[in-house]
Amino acid sequence: MKHEDYLEKVGILKEYAYAYYVQDDPLVTDETYDKLYHDILDYESKNPSLALFDSPTKRVGGVVRDSFSKAKHIKRMWSMEDVFDKDGLAKWLERVHKNVDNPSFFSEPKFDGASMNLLYKEGKLLQAITRGDGVIGEDVTENVKTIRSVPLTIDYHDRIEIRGEVVIKLKDFEKINEERLENGEALFSNPRNAAAGSLRQLDSKITAKRKLFFYPWGLGENALTQKRLSEKMAFVHSLGFLAPPLSRMTNTIEEMQKCYEDVIEMRKEIPMMMDGLVIKVDEIALQEELGYTVKNPRWMCAYKFPAVEKSTKIKAITLQVGRTGVVTPVAEVEAVNIDGAIIERATLHNFDEIERKGIMIGDTVIIIRSGDVIPKIIKVLENFRDGSEVKVPRPLSCPVCGSELLDEGILIKCQNLSCAARVTNSIKYFASKKCMDIDGLGEKIVEALYHDKKITSVLDLFSLTKEELLEVEGFKDKKAENLLVALEKAKGKEAWRLLNALGIEHIGEVASKHIAEVFGNDYLDIREEELIMIDGIGAEMAASFVEFMRVNHDTVKRLQEILAPVAEKRVEAKENPFKDKTVVLTGAMSQSRGEIQKVLESLGAKVTSSVSKKSDYVIYGEDAGSKYEKALKLGVSVINEQEMREMIV
Repeated sequence: MKHEDYLEKVGILKEYAYAYYVQDDPLVTDETYDKLYHDILDYESKNPSLALFDSPTKRVGGVVRDSFSKAKHIKRMWSMEDVFDKDGLAKWLERVHKNVDNPSFFSEPKFDGASMNLLYKEGKLLQAITRGDGVIGEDVTENVKTIRSVPLTIDYHDRIEIRGEVVIKLKDFEKINEERLENGEALFSNPRNAAAGSLRQLDSKITAKRKLFFYPWGLGENALTQKRLSEKMAFVHSLGFLAPPLSRMTNTIEEMQKCYEDVIEMRKEIPMMMDGLVIKVDEIALQEELGYTVKNPRWMCAYKFPAVEKSTKIKAITLQVGRTGVVTPVAEVEAVNIDGAIIERATLHNFDEIERKGIMIGDTVIIIRSGDVIPKIIKVLENFRDGSEVKVPRPLSCPVCGSELLDEGILIKCQNLSCAARVTNSIKYFASKKCMDIDGLGEKIVEALYHDKKITSVLDLFSLTKEELLEVEGFKDKKAENLLVALEKAKGKEAWRLLNALGIEHIGEVASKHIAEVFGNDYLDIREEELIMIDGIGAEMAASFVEFMRVNHDTVKRLQEILAPVAEKRVEAKENPFKDKTVVLTGAMSQSRGEIQKVLESLGAKVTSSVSKKSDYVIYGEDAGSKYEKALKLGVSVINEQEMREMIV
């Protein structure tokens, strides 16, 4: 075979493969397909240096690894804010309209699968990374190369991250479980788990056997010049990626609701699992203006499908003790399949809820699960009672340490600071990614170290020696050395991380950042009234913070000495017209509003998104809209960008 013939045959086989594997509409018989495939394979085996990077023969897998390496996304992969009804959607829309002028929206189905980030460079698939924690995921490139709907090459040569969902058809999910049942293997509980499990096979040949599909839904790093996300995604689809079964401009809540109902109807026709409708602000500039919360983009949401309800029976009530000592009741129920997930436990939140709902052990109840929300009991079916049900008593002693519990009404707490559950849970939290991010200090290790009396508090972590670690089951030289290195790396991190890691009631990541920004490391003796001056810190949060520091003053001080956290206190701005002023930006300017906001904040201004009587200035650019008009009505000073710059000089 000449090389020209080889190239022609590869082109033909690509068409056949796409029709067979992606469109589920074969163009030729299996015999014709197999003959062409083996002709190409034979040529490539004799001329390996001439084999094309994106030849269909590359899709069969064959790479076997010991484990998956970690890889970092160029741009963070965010999760979405969930809304569960029309009222929730209305509130989300209200927030969007309050912060930007005249946005347009587009909607498309939300597939329930495994999120994936594909990195292309110079037109070739360079890397495929799972979502992970949004910053770092697992490199599953060799497995993703076996997915027929993922192009190995694209007609675009700048670096680009294409995000989407890896899914599996319901009929293929059932086939996989039939095979696993025959082989005596554990069954996948739902198609999402099957897709994720297929991606994480150490042998890529196994992944290749499973008919996975990739549907793009967004972008990370990219240099595309289109002004709207819908236009960018249309370009992505033109590169050979699958388009969603529906994509619609929906600029009113009525249009969004109609689209939502249409997609629910489509569930009967679409062979993959869908769990909602994704609604996005279309204009890229407005997305940037809306920005992000700690967890989610403010410019998109997932309007989840109605929750699925099932009835089951409560077998027992067990108690969990959290890191703050709060005792939480959990219902152990007879296993029930809800939308593909096997549910055996449901949260009860607190004992007041048990009393309010009249829940008893042995009751038949309705349990609800919506998306990834923790299953919960919504109703007791009292007509099913036969007299054998048992009341749930409020506990008097801690289920872990046996000490007397403090009953505060809604909350019941273990006050014993040495309680194993409190100690181990607080250390796990301290070491977690959003806190001190101590690699290798997972749940089992913490519990083993505590069990062997190597640690009884967070402070003990930083006096551990290699000799002590080697005395703990499961530790060998390398593992002990790695943990000691990870503990050393916890030193010199940002001040907010230590604050967040302390696990103070009502004080999370955002509040920790605000406090550290204002006080740096000088927060041990601050007063409640000083804290309340910070935006977002209320009276309850301030009281909780001050009380924690009073009780744990010496421990926190010692942790500061050991960890030497880096304080990045806000620099006091020099006197200028914008210092301590509340400013609103609107309209198009010579720089992005984000850049101008940074300039103003460095001058001591507080930049907000909405105009009120408390606003000092509205700075406007071209096409300024409702914010400009509202400022005029309220008598707020309005200045243009040029006037702002003249005031700064």
